[in-house]
Amino acid sequence: MLSPARVPAKGRDSAVKAVLGPTNTGKTHLAIERMIAHSSGAIGFPLRLLAREVYDRVCAIKGEHQVALITGEERIEPPGARWMLCTAEAMPRNPDLAFIALDEAQLSADPERGHIFTDRLLHTRGREETMLLGSSVIEPVVKALVPGVEVISRPRFSTLSHVEPKKLSRVPPRSAIVAFSAEQVYAIAEMLRRFRGGSAVVMGALSPETRNKQVAMYQAGEVDYLVATDAIGMGLNLDIGHVAFAGLSKFDGKRQRRLTVTEMAQIAGRAGRHQRDGTFSTLAGMGGRTAEFAPEEVFAIEEHRFPPLTKLFWRESDLDFTSIDTLLSGLESPPPEPELAPAPEAIDLAVLRRLSEDPAIAGTVRGERLVERFWAVCSLPDFRQHGAETHSRFVARLWQDLRGGYLGADYVAQAIAQLDNPSGDIDTLQGRISAIRSWAYIAQRPDWVLAKEEMAARARAVEARLSDALHARLTERFVNRRTALLMKKLGPDAGLLPVSLSDTNDVMVDDETIGRLEGFRFVVDPRARHGDHKLLLAAAEKHLSGLLAKRAGALVAAANGDEAEIELEAGEIRWNGAPVARLEAGRDLLDPRLRLDPSLDRLDGASVDHVTMALESWLARRFARPLHALRKLDAASRDADAGPEIRALLLHLVERGGVLARADSGIERLDKRQRHLLRRLGVTVGALDIFAPATLKPAAIAAWHTLATIGGARIPHPSSAMPAVLPAANAGPGYRRCGKQAIRVDLAERLLREAHDARAGNDGSGDGSGARRFRLKPALARSMGLAGASHAALLRDAGFRVIMPRRLDDSEHGAPAPPLWHWRPARPRRPARSHHPRARGTVSPGNPFAELLELVR
Repeated sequence: MLSPARVPAKGRDSAVKAVLGPTNTGKTHLAIERMIAHSSGAIGFPLRLLAREVYDRVCAIKGEHQVALITGEERIEPPGARWMLCTAEAMPRNPDLAFIALDEAQLSADPERGHIFTDRLLHTRGREETMLLGSSVIEPVVKALVPGVEVISRPRFSTLSHVEPKKLSRVPPRSAIVAFSAEQVYAIAEMLRRFRGGSAVVMGALSPETRNKQVAMYQAGEVDYLVATDAIGMGLNLDIGHVAFAGLSKFDGKRQRRLTVTEMAQIAGRAGRHQRDGTFSTLAGMGGRTAEFAPEEVFAIEEHRFPPLTKLFWRESDLDFTSIDTLLSGLESPPPEPELAPAPEAIDLAVLRRLSEDPAIAGTVRGERLVERFWAVCSLPDFRQHGAETHSRFVARLWQDLRGGYLGADYVAQAIAQLDNPSGDIDTLQGRISAIRSWAYIAQRPDWVLAKEEMAARARAVEARLSDALHARLTERFVNRRTALLMKKLGPDAGLLPVSLSDTNDVMVDDETIGRLEGFRFVVDPRARHGDHKLLLAAAEKHLSGLLAKRAGALVAAANGDEAEIELEAGEIRWNGAPVARLEAGRDLLDPRLRLDPSLDRLDGASVDHVTMALESWLARRFARPLHALRKLDAASRDADAGPEIRALLLHLVERGGVLARADSGIERLDKRQRHLLRRLGVTVGALDIFAPATLKPAAIAAWHTLATIGGARIPHPSSAMPAVLPAANAGPGYRRCGKQAIRVDLAERLLREAHDARAGNDGSGDGSGARRFRLKPALARSMGLAGASHAALLRDAGFRVIMPRRLDDSEHGAPAPPLWHWRPARPRRPARSHHPRARGTVSPGNPFAELLELVR
């Protein structure tokens, strides 16, 4: 059952070379060159990620139809493929190939997977050449186990040096920060996002596709930092200048322990690639002195001097499948050589042992074929990292479906479809990816699944979609592209930052939106986190001066040309909807002062002067026509020769927007010459109001209202169309209230003029004798929309009184007589005489004229 450990498989005596050395020595590159120089070959890698990376490189050289990729979850095997890139577990044990290489051979000492690497190291050989790649620590044990091996030592291309611990905020760009738990990785990535724009994230729990995309984001320079677990130490070739350790201990599945110096060197060795030197350190303040390198550890890492490995983990691979007991006996057999040590119980052996103790399952495993099949099922990797107990239950269910034959295509398709859900957070997506990797592994087995090719393709497609979603979530959470971009440019070359303005006023930096210009005010993109606002505002302060100067020129051109872009609203001047200036009370009502918006403070003095002059010119043109009548009245009020009485009246007219109630206006004090001046100024002296008709236009009344409110007056907002009649509650400047309605003062004067014409008989309704009583036609008032009660209220205010007709008796028929009106202007009240028995206007109760008096009132 046992093969002599020192003898290569099938007695092959091909040349075995051990190419050993620290990281960054070009070992993998050498193996690729040697493989493609042979007629066929295979290389076994510790990670599917590395196998895929090299597969792409070899395909570019040899063509896809001649290169195969073989891993547990993915198999791309074109017919007649001559070169194979595999994971160590998926490597063929006895291949008929000219060249074989095993990468990271020192993993033979790994407690979990070491026995796999040891088996390939001892038994997998090429016809013409075999190459073992790894650290120099494996040299003594390789010489002992592989007679005649040729050891080739390769020096590191660059120097690796230790530097003093650095705070996270002081870690230089192009650095990797290595942590040893997912929680710590997330916490560090969050901090880097806040003050460095973010980082790529690499963890063993990520799918290879997600890791590839995160690494590609870092390699492309989209972010300058990489936060990773110790998975980074396994052959990832990255452009890293510095490696910072967030800690020097980790949980190895059984206990929390300090990293070995070899593990430290493997991780630190990621710094410095090719001819560029690298550095490593710990993060300051992350755990006291225990989180710092000891002097001897620094010496060992810098000089690449590590204690050699004395034993490799081994487990029998030539197994007896007669029964479960013989299988377990073979797996637990002692190693045949002193350089080999029994491998710790791996997950596959733990599952086999648990299920063999279950009679219901063990009873179904009878015969060599079923035992071998049962062992293959138990060897399903625990991608979900749930542990032996939980994983064994999954394997037990899988065995119940497999022991009788194949898994149905519908069953596998349903299991895959249940995981095809790209929604959820990072942890949820990681869980689904781990589960789909299990089904991808299952679908690769030709003796397990019907329609193997179709199911494998479905599983790969679902894994790709989930990986895309996970990459998007990681990027969304841990990367702020704007901040990352700005952090690259801020510094000595800050003036070279390529800032541009889009057609929609978005401020762009290398096609990344950092905010927008609203007028001259920079507004941070609302999608930016609160912690990023300070950086974005600082960037805007430094680099927007050129854009603002151009914008100032555009504002000046707009103010001097097309006025449609500029508007005045509530005393605020807006350009394309953004405030650029405000009006403030000046020396008098019609001469406001213009104050620029504080957002224009970033402009230089010359630009401020040009903008101010342009806006003042625009404002003068804007108010020229609407305020022409008021300015004419204002100029007349300053004429000393006009007389104080008319000057006072004109000042009141200007202050009231061109409308002044006649009562208490002082009009009676004006002489004939002054009244004539009013008419020449376009002022109408009405029965109830004194007004300038030109000031009642919508634009004129709106302009006056704007200036009046700037001065602090509380005036109802004028109607935009200035209709003839409004509800009294909505009456603004230019209207006279009459009952429940309000009428524009010029139309009120028209109605009152009609009433006076009727009184004088000039409208044809009277006899021309100026009779005391007359009739009024309501047609004009109705055409304006004025109700009868409102019309009567207006007439009463002007001194007209109604005389209601006699009420018809019950025996009388026909239309009632129309009411009659007479004019009784108000006279100054005389003091009541002491001998008068009653106050004026009162009627004794029971008097027949009492009711008529109420109507007249």
